[in-house]
Amino acid sequence: MAVGFRAAVAGDAEQVARLHADSWRRHYRGAYSDAYLDGDVVADRLAVWSARLGSPAGAATFVAEDGEGAVGFVHVVLDQDPRFGSLVDNLHVAHDRRRGGTGRALMAHAAAAVAERASSAAVHLWVLEQNAAAQRFYRALGGACAERAAVPAPGGVPGRLRGTPTKLRFVWPDAKALLAGSRAES
Repeated sequence: MAVGFRAAVAGDAEQVARLHADSWRRHYRGAYSDAYLDGDVVADRLAVWSARLGSPAGAATFVAEDGEGAVGFVHVVLDQDPRFGSLVDNLHVAHDRRRGGTGRALMAHAAAAVAERASSAAVHLWVLEQNAAAQRFYRALGGACAERAAVPAPGGVPGRLRGTPTKLRFVWPDAKALLAGSRAES
């Protein structure tokens, strides 16, 4: 089924939250506690996305959808960091739609928003160190690993973490290069 892309609206919060929760449950095991991931993480993510999409100033969120609903989304916080620029805060694609170009297209939308609306051309994101597949994806888009840091607890609740997971910051000095890389075939 063909995928279309559009700017997210407040009414997308539930679909975005469900995609986000499913992705975390699949890819964040070992970093986040099983109790948190197996609990009501959908309600937690719904609260976050209702707030973000209800007040989108300074950010851009895009949804990928087919005829049945959302199959992915990307959220970018414009000019989030004085050194690293805009933050791709979330990129999630439905498990059965991975490796089909949806993530690449969503990154292109994020890069275009940065190029058009941010004062800095730089883009960055954080990825769990354990998520080797995502790291390969970001490297294929021209990203470079710039640093490593501890993962903060979701919602500031330490019990939601398992151990002391780490994350890696990937950077693109220019959103136009990320845009070009996102549009290129792998």
